[in-house]
Amino acid sequence: MRRKINNKNIVKPDFIYNSQKLEKFINYIMWSGKKETARKVMYQAFDIIKEKTGNPNPLEIFDLAMKNAGPLTEVRSKRIGGANYQVPREVRPERRLALAMRWIRDAARKGKGRPMHLKLADELIAASKNEGAAIKKKEDTHKMAEANKAFAHFAW
Repeated sequence: MRRKINNKNIVKPDFIYNSQKLEKFINYIMWSGKKETARKVMYQAFDIIKEKTGNPNPLEIFDLAMKNAGPLTEVRSKRIGGANYQVPREVRPERRLALAMRWIRDAARKGKGRPMHLKLADELIAASKNEGAAIKKKEDTHKMAEANKAFAHFAW
């Protein structure tokens, strides 16, 4: 029997910046289907990024943050002869973007006591400068892959 074909959800670009990546990130931020609230948070964060960086186009900062936060390699568990090995693998571009978005969102949600748009703006600026919690997560993932390089011959 053939495998089910996995159809990818193609999102329409957002209204203001005409970017598919940004609309996808808005979907990541969204909680309980409140997309308009997520949009407000994102656009307020972009306004703060404009102020703090002096860059009139915050989409450049956003794209740089996504590029910097995305991991190149990760470890996947593989069972061989009764033992589980952490096998390092290269990350596909779609998954790299998904992980970067998730890590930036989670890092922004972690900071308590401040509005989400402030935390998100700070995290995006930090990620664009190769700093912050999302970048630390990426580095930890790379370290784990480097440490398990001996099992790379198990890659499938």
